[in-house]
Amino acid sequence: MTDPQQSGYSGDPSWQAQPPAQPGAYQDSGYQPMYQDPTGQAVPAQPYQAGYPVQAYPTDTDPISGQPVMAPGYPPPGYPVATAGPSTNGLSIAAMVVSIVGALGLCGYGLGGYLGAVGAILGHVASKQIRERGEGGAGFAKAAIIVGWIATGIAILATIALVIFFVWLANQPSTYDSGF
Repeated sequence: MTDPQQSGYSGDPSWQAQPPAQPGAYQDSGYQPMYQDPTGQAVPAQPYQAGYPVQAYPTDTDPISGQPVMAPGYPPPGYPVATAGPSTNGLSIAAMVVSIVGALGLCGYGLGGYLGAVGAILGHVASKQIRERGEGGAGFAKAAIIVGWIATGIAILATIALVIFFVWLANQPSTYDSGF
């Protein structure tokens, strides 16, 4: 819309500001109602209230819960918005993977569990980085530390058991007779 002062209508009295007759009501002397009610009387105009946004009203109620149902296509007020959280620390994921591989390495006579120590140390480094940088992945780092140290402990016990077994085996008298 253009400003009436700029369009050349400044001399037109209909463009001059007039104080409203009632507080909050807009009165225009040249206003004609848009329709008339069936009795022939003019329907009074509703006052214009600027600054109030149009609000969505419930269109129906749910027959089961009795809660109001909003118009389709619009979320209800207060609908949660998904936002991206902090990024996950890559070292914490790597630490978790290495710790799991170390735990699986226990199946190879228990000696593969020593890889768990590497995963646990990586987990400690990742935990420090997460605290300093405010990244996500603290759960991965903590799990890597726990799994890694448990795998390492089991690997140490398996190594001790293997050494004891082979020492015991070497001290057994030979029952092999060559026959010569």
